[in-house]
Amino acid sequence: MSHDAFIQALTQAHQQAAAPLPGPGFCHLAEQLLNLLFPERAERPLRNADAVAATLGIWQDDLTTLLLAVQTPQPAAELAADCVASLPVLREMLLLDAQAIVAADPAAGGLAEVVVTYPGFYAIALHRFAHGLYQRGVPRVPRLLSEYAHQRTGIDIHPGARIGRSFCIDHGTGIVIGETAVIGAHAKVFQGVTLGALSVAKHLQGIKRHPTIEDHVVIYAGATILGGNTVVGSHSIIGGNVWLTESVPSHSRVYHRAQIQVTRAEDPAADITFSI
Repeated sequence: MSHDAFIQALTQAHQQAAAPLPGPGFCHLAEQLLNLLFPERAERPLRNADAVAATLGIWQDDLTTLLLAVQTPQPAAELAADCVASLPVLREMLLLDAQAIVAADPAAGGLAEVVVTYPGFYAIALHRFAHGLYQRGVPRVPRLLSEYAHQRTGIDIHPGARIGRSFCIDHGTGIVIGETAVIGAHAKVFQGVTLGALSVAKHLQGIKRHPTIEDHVVIYAGATILGGNTVVGSHSIIGGNVWLTESVPSHSRVYHRAQIQVTRAEDPAADITFSI
């Protein structure tokens, strides 16, 4: 392709491109929401009910303005008002998540510490907000928010994933939860866990591709669970590094057994030298 033809091709692409999303605006708005819902995160807690109401009103106006740039299934003002009306339920869910982390992690110094510093809580919080927009049919924005959380925490949760109450992420780095995954209440997931699909073929886009995790399931670090028909029954424990592609009944214990050899350090014949 000649230089002039390349310029023409780029020009056409730019002319046909959809209007860019106000990405930083939506991400900033999500941060503002967390600071509003959890004053522990805010630089200055709001003084009284009037200040809270005014701040919430400004947030709703800003959300309306940003949604005007997106082809939403309902008028932007109505959608923003609907989001604000759902905030009490969102805050209640997030408090349950934070309490679940405090109860499960001996290192957690309390609710405020979890809310302010734990990447698992942050990823869950942005997911629940993004999931609400996803359920309301808002295009692109939910994925933008999930990728923002992914960049900040290393936790990749598709906004379509359905996650029950009291969800605990411990550490969290490297977690991947796919679009059609369903996670029940009181589940606990450690770092490096994948809830993925057996196949990523595009024609499977419209079907359930990711597993279902029932209530009170614990999934330890590095486990991979694949497939839309795979169900992990309630109160089960999936051990570290397990590769699971079939369902297991409730109260199951699934472990990966590694072959580990231990030799005496004083045996010269047992010395191992690595060259990397």
